[in-house]
Amino acid sequence: GKMFAALTFVCFVCLTATTNADHHHHPCEIKTHGTFTYDSTGKKLRFRSNESHPTNTSLGLDLLMFFDEGVFYEIDAKNQSCEKKSLQSTDHPLDIPRGAKFCTTATSGSASIEGEGLKVNMWTGSMHNVKGTFSMYVTMGCLPVATFYSTESTSFLFSTMEVDNTIKEPDLLMVPAFCEYQPLEETPEGTVNSFFNEFV
Repeated sequence: GKMFAALTFVCFVCLTATTNADHHHHPCEIKTHGTFTYDSTGKKLRFRSNESHPTNTSLGLDLLMFFDEGVFYEIDAKNQSCEKKSLQSTDHPLDIPRGAKFCTTATSGSASIEGEGLKVNMWTGSMHNVKGTFSMYVTMGCLPVATFYSTESTSFLFSTMEVDNTIKEPDLLMVPAFCEYQPLEETPEGTVNSFFNEFV
């Protein structure tokens, strides 16, 4: 497995409008964009929103996830505080989930114009511990380009750009000193903590 840091990440969220009052609003919005640092060997991920481009609907997130240990931290670096929580689902948009089925190979852009197409494999499947499905588009070298998640109430598109295969700041994958002795919070009944749920 490679270590890589995806420098730019965009999450679009489309909420299913359930009442007439909602139909005046555009149902899709950019929820966040920021920087991923991901170690695929150590199964660790850090995501930090880019606060220099906030929108009124955007989330300010700083997440550190340890998939093998099944825990994650919601970090507030400004206030030097954090919350430590259990991770019930290890699905995330930088890894083809177990049980995914190969669907097809396609070209994003144009296959007939030189330099204007990107050949991708599409994988589909059911989300784990959440009622929903996903479609993941990866390059021929297995680099995720986009993942589309769909549940009963929400659809998400995660898109990655400007990917670098070196981790320039390995400290980002270490628990900050102010979080080190943080007790694990109880997970409320019926809650599924996952990377995906942080964007709902």
